[in-house]
Amino acid sequence: MWNEDLVFVVAEPFEEPLVITVEDKVGSNFEFLGKCVLPLSIVPRRLDNKPVPSKWHNQGEKKETKFASKIHMRLSLDGGYHVLDESIHYSSDFKPTSKLLWKSSIGLLELGIISATGLSAMKSKDGRGTTDAYCVAKYGPKWVRTRTIIDNLSPQWNEQYTWEVHDPCTVITVGVFDNGYLQGGKCTSIGKVRIRLSTLETEKVYTHSYPLIVLHPSGVKKMGEVQLAVRFSCMSYVNMLSKYAQPLFPKMHYAHPMSISQQDFLRFQTIQILSTRLGRAEPPLKKEVVDYMLDAGSHIWSVRRAKANFFRLIYVVSPLLAIGKWFDQICHWKNPITTILIHILFVILVLYPALIVPTFFLYLFLIGIWHYRLKPIHPPHMDIHISHAHGVFPDDLDEEFDTFPTSRGSDKVRMRYDRLRSIGGRIQTVIGDLATQGERFHSLLSWRDPRASALFVTFCLFAAIVMYVTPFQVVALLIGIYVLRHPRFRHKLPPLSTSFFKRLPARADCML
Repeated sequence: MWNEDLVFVVAEPFEEPLVITVEDKVGSNFEFLGKCVLPLSIVPRRLDNKPVPSKWHNQGEKKETKFASKIHMRLSLDGGYHVLDESIHYSSDFKPTSKLLWKSSIGLLELGIISATGLSAMKSKDGRGTTDAYCVAKYGPKWVRTRTIIDNLSPQWNEQYTWEVHDPCTVITVGVFDNGYLQGGKCTSIGKVRIRLSTLETEKVYTHSYPLIVLHPSGVKKMGEVQLAVRFSCMSYVNMLSKYAQPLFPKMHYAHPMSISQQDFLRFQTIQILSTRLGRAEPPLKKEVVDYMLDAGSHIWSVRRAKANFFRLIYVVSPLLAIGKWFDQICHWKNPITTILIHILFVILVLYPALIVPTFFLYLFLIGIWHYRLKPIHPPHMDIHISHAHGVFPDDLDEEFDTFPTSRGSDKVRMRYDRLRSIGGRIQTVIGDLATQGERFHSLLSWRDPRASALFVTFCLFAAIVMYVTPFQVVALLIGIYVLRHPRFRHKLPPLSTSFFKRLPARADCML
């Protein structure tokens, strides 16, 4: 009895059958017991989360015993899932694979690939640099490719393409490549642009030149600019707004969710299938082009990406840090007028608590209106500062462009391993500190420290009695006045609660 679910990605037309082999492991050897070969055309299709009836399938006969065994399986072609070929953060499609489950489109995306200027020379011809440039655009399952402009560093394409839009929160990717297929080589990436449809105003034509930035082992380099014209037309504004309240993925992703490892494995399979199919198209798209468009190597460790994500996180939490710093200045009366106004506002909110929630949302409304005048005019593009590509070290780039498994020497691999151990050690320390704080919360009522638990339980009883006999507004007012008290009534020692909490036991002393 296995009772395991195995998921694979298949594409129509089906080219290969499903092969199930049963083997018996004897020591380090495997003994063949049977094999079942099923064409995918006979596998039933499933569009919802209702289970498909299971069946017994013959495994063929063994030559030694002339005995035919059977295997019990439940097979189905699930069309209710969306097969990810891109990262979820900049995916161009969230529809289920079965067209029977597709809903009507909400709009139309029009893309005009106009020209490119200042392209870097990717090869030499007759003693001078040249480029044979072409563009590839991908949105949803539809890939398009422009014609190749031979021997031109400022090519003019003037080609237009359209896609149906089913979700405004999707991204179109446009890549520029040098055609090395004509000389029997590989196609080299010149750069790519991602445009999120939700950042575009409907019925407005955006005609801009986007920088083409590529990260090389020698560093970041601007390879030129590509001029695009984009327009997102909406058929029904109500239907488009309703998409913001709908789940991102189809129902099957929530009825029978997949693990992260399964999604990564299926995405890898999808990229392999797409590379094979598009490589046989006319004109063909090579594997390196498909991998670059789908960002197939985004899961590989990179010090640069780690730093970039860290600074992105710092940018996200910086408003909270600014609020904390501002509140600390209020508490220490750095600006007495502001502190007095905060006192008045606090007293009003305590006496009229029904105003707290409306005041909060009104404050957010005013912030949104204030930021409206600063809203972005142009669609975003690749940013070397957000990517942390402007200050990256050469060894970090060499590690990022290394193959997997590594092809570098043992000394360099040992140095990088030691550096990774150092980074992991710091992360390990932070995680341990967070676990310690959480364990101290648990120890409040665990009686591991009987005196601390007794003090906390006594405090809880006293607080319950005080809160019962005292109106809530009075308690809140006293706490607020105490927190906002003047610096002459403060001292530099930590508060009693902090001292008490840091003395609580944790399980760090039980660690080896």
